[in-house]
Amino acid sequence: MSDASAAGTRPRVTIVVARARNGVIGRDNALPWRLPEDLAHFKATTLGHALIMGRRTFESIGRPLPGRRTIVVTRDRGWAHTGCESAASLPDAITLAGTPCADPSISGNEAMIVGGAQIYREAMTLADRIVLTEIDEDFDGDAWFDAPDPAAWEVVERRDAQSSTGLRYAICDYRRRSGRSGH
Repeated sequence: MSDASAAGTRPRVTIVVARARNGVIGRDNALPWRLPEDLAHFKATTLGHALIMGRRTFESIGRPLPGRRTIVVTRDRGWAHTGCESAASLPDAITLAGTPCADPSISGNEAMIVGGAQIYREAMTLADRIVLTEIDEDFDGDAWFDAPDPAAWEVVERRDAQSSTGLRYAICDYRRRSGRSGH
């Protein structure tokens, strides 16, 4: 752990999201596609970091993910789940992610925002980075994520691929353009 995270400084805030061509990110609190390669990418990207998510997203997962710190944003002050921490707001969750936790293998240098739609919308003004899986197909859904605004975000890396399920997708690493920080 770095001295910065030990001191509780603000970690880099990264949104991790998969988005269909039409902006859909979910349906009935689940992913509307099967993309095993993106699940593997999600694990590799988030391992060793704090995950910040809303309560409904946590409930759709059902458990803390191994090798990661789980911070759940909820207005319910009495909410608790074994292996999780809670925060009343996204800014509080980001602050918590920058503090040391019981597992020394978890970095406090980067907080991963992993859903749902409401948390993503709020995080867009706070994020430094977006790791976006762009799925080259439209899906029906009830949760959306807007494409990053090119005036505020630039792609620093893009990897195109095709899933074993036949879906074409790209993993894009966006960084906030300088001078455009929401914080």
